[in-house]
Amino acid sequence: MEAKEITTWRDDTALDRFRLISPLLDPTLDRDRKILLRKEIASQNDLSEKTIRRYEASYLQGGFAGLKPAERKTGPSRLPANFEELMQEAIQLKREVPTRSVHQIIFILEGEGKAEPGVLKRSTVQDHLYAAGFGRKQMRKYNEGQKSSSKRFCKPNRMMLVQADIKYGPKLPIGKNGKMIQTYLSSIIDDHSRYILASTFYDNQEKEIVEDTFHKAILKHGRFDAGYVDNGGQYISKQLIRSLAKLGIRLFHARPNSGQSKGKVEKFHQVVDSYVAEARAKKIRTLEDLNRYWIIFLEEYYQKDSHDGIREYYESRGRSIPKDGISPEMEWNRDARPLVFLDASVVGEAFLHHETRVVDKGGCISFQGKDYEVSAALIGAEVEIAYDPLHPDPLRVTYRDMPPVEARPVSISPFCDRKPELPISMQGIEPETSRFLDVLEKKYAESQERLTNAISFSGYRKEG
Repeated sequence: MEAKEITTWRDDTALDRFRLISPLLDPTLDRDRKILLRKEIASQNDLSEKTIRRYEASYLQGGFAGLKPAERKTGPSRLPANFEELMQEAIQLKREVPTRSVHQIIFILEGEGKAEPGVLKRSTVQDHLYAAGFGRKQMRKYNEGQKSSSKRFCKPNRMMLVQADIKYGPKLPIGKNGKMIQTYLSSIIDDHSRYILASTFYDNQEKEIVEDTFHKAILKHGRFDAGYVDNGGQYISKQLIRSLAKLGIRLFHARPNSGQSKGKVEKFHQVVDSYVAEARAKKIRTLEDLNRYWIIFLEEYYQKDSHDGIREYYESRGRSIPKDGISPEMEWNRDARPLVFLDASVVGEAFLHHETRVVDKGGCISFQGKDYEVSAALIGAEVEIAYDPLHPDPLRVTYRDMPPVEARPVSISPFCDRKPELPISMQGIEPETSRFLDVLEKKYAESQERLTNAISFSGYRKEG
C-alpha cells in the first residue's frame, strides 16, 4: 500500500478497535459484568478474549494512538499477487457462514488451491478484513442487535453521558437579496443535570455544525465519557466518531424509532419552541442576534429554572428536594464529580479535517476555490493539509518530516518576488562518499581476487 493508504488503514483499524472495546470503558461496569461483556464481544467478532484485553490495555496505555497497528517498514511486498482476490473470497466466506474464524477461512482458501500453504497469515487477513469494512459491518450488526430499553434512565453524575440532537429553528432573511433561509439548532445536554453544554443556531445542517458543537462543549466543560445520538448522517460520520475517539469519548447511536431513549434532549426542544416564539415577537433578523438572545435565554432562564426531570429523578430515589426545586445550573454545580479539562491544542487537533493536495509550479495549492501559497521548495510534492471546516484559514501544511507551515490565500503583489529556491525534489544532497566509485572499487577487488586465483592454478600440473 502507498503511504497515504497505510495511514488511513491504521486510523480506520484503530477506530474499529475502539468501537469494539468502547462498551468495556464504562466506569460503572463491575468486574463480573465486564468479563461477561468481553466474552460476548470476542464471540460476536470472532476474536479471542486475549485480543480484546490487549486492545483495552493498549488504549489505557496510549489512548486512541495506542490502538493503531505498528508502522511497518517499507520493502518488497510479501503478499501474493492475487491478494485482493483472496480478500474478496475471504469476505464471501465470512458472509456465507458468519461464525467462520479467520483460521478456517485460510484453511478453505489453501484447501481450494487459491492460496499457497503458509502464505496467508492470520493477523494479515484479519487486519485487511477490517480495513475492507467487514469489521465495521459486524459491529453495526452487533450494535443493532442490542435491544434498547424503553425504561427511563438517568446517569448518577454529570459528564458520564451527554445527548445531542439538531432541531429546526426559525427562518431568517439572511440569504442573497434577503432570501429566507432555514436555521438549525445543534445542542448537547448533560444527561444527569440537564445542563446545556453547547447550543448554537446555524444556517445549515451539515455534519460540520455537529463537530463544531462537540468541539465547543469539550473546550468549555471538558471531556465526557460518552455521547448518545440518533442515526442522522451528521452523527454517523467517520470524522466525528474518529475525533471523539481520539479524545477517549465513546459515541452510541439510538435504535431507529426509539425516540423515548433521547427524552432529555427532546424535552429540551420544547423549551426551544418557547424561545423561537419570543424571537419572532422580537423580530430578530440576523443569525448573530438569534444566537445572542439564545445565550441570554439559556443563561438567565433555562439553566436557572427548576427542572421537573431533576425533581422526578430524586423523588424516584426517595430523596427530598428543596421546595423551589433544583435547576440544571444548581445540579451541575453541586455535583462532586471533577471535570476533566483538555488542552485546547489537543482538542483542536482532534477535530481537524485532513486532505492531500499537489503543489503546483507556482508553489501553491487549490482549496475550496482559492489558491493558497505554500512554498516553492515543495513544487510537485503531495502535501497534507489540516483545517477547521468552519474556519479554514489558515491551512496547516505538512510534508514528510518537515515542520508544519501555514498557508494563507494568495495575495497578488505589485512587485515580482525574488527568485524562488529550488524545489526539494531538485535540490542536491551533499554526499558522504561516491557510492559509484565505492561499487567500482568493490568490483575491482573482486576481479583482482579472481585473477590471483587463476594465476595460482595455472602452475598446477597433474603428474602422470
